[in-house]
Amino acid sequence: MKASIAICTHNRAADLKEALVSLMKQNCSDSYEVIVVDNRSTDHTRAVVEEFQMMVDIPIVYIYEERLGLSVARNRAIREAAGEYVLFLDDDAVASEEWIRGIVALFDRDPRIGCVGGKIEPAWEGSAPQWLPQENRTLYTILDYADEIVQMQKPDLPFGANVSFRKSVFDTMEPFREDLGRVGSNLLSSEESELIGRIRTRYSVYYTPYASVLHKIPRSRMSRKWLLRRIHWQGVSSAVSSKKKAGILLKSLVKMPLFALLMVVFAYDKRKIFRNVSKIWYSNGELRGVLKMYE
Repeated sequence: MKASIAICTHNRAADLKEALVSLMKQNCSDSYEVIVVDNRSTDHTRAVVEEFQMMVDIPIVYIYEERLGLSVARNRAIREAAGEYVLFLDDDAVASEEWIRGIVALFDRDPRIGCVGGKIEPAWEGSAPQWLPQENRTLYTILDYADEIVQMQKPDLPFGANVSFRKSVFDTMEPFREDLGRVGSNLLSSEESELIGRIRTRYSVYYTPYASVLHKIPRSRMSRKWLLRRIHWQGVSSAVSSKKKAGILLKSLVKMPLFALLMVVFAYDKRKIFRNVSKIWYSNGELRGVLKMYE
């Protein structure tokens, strides 16, 4: 089997249904399976999967994972996958019709390709917020890296809503770190960058714009409050994944008063105020990560 499509989900039955529908419309001649890892959902997720199992001929595997955590669920999917390639699709994303074919074709070009990422377009609930700084768009899992297939150079990375791996990579390499990645409602991340960083030491990482997905962004996330929370947790994640925690602690203690001073200096400029508030929240997150005050 060429591909195992993995969807890890937690209490998003309605979104999961749309994701599965997109996988039933694929323009792909290669064989593939769909694995749904239900990460302790309490809604009707299982019923949605069983409905699809009865309707289609494509193998759809339902797995209930009791231990909460996105990295835990992803690692379970990797272990269960029968395909040569493991393609991850977020439960709130919709795959384009060429998605599977585009990713498989790229992997098939070169056995040295260990990871492939694809274009991620935003599906805003309503319209995109006009106040959103360009540098913060990636925090909404938006990726438009290039207009053609290219090798992604360090430090650039694919995003988890549309990322795939050659399964044989995990014969000699540990999968996702389970102390990173979202657990329940927290926004801990960096599990993808940490793993892809290790993969890069042995394999190449590629991007394709020809295997895109739409990623839903609900109105509840379209606020400065949510964005600051996301930035804070990015700081936590960076500190947890770093091996230089003492240096992070020192820099954070120095930077936070400086950013607070800059807020006063640029009090007339709302964009600069938000940028400095963001840096304070990020540094605060780094401190929290170093001190392990997030568990």
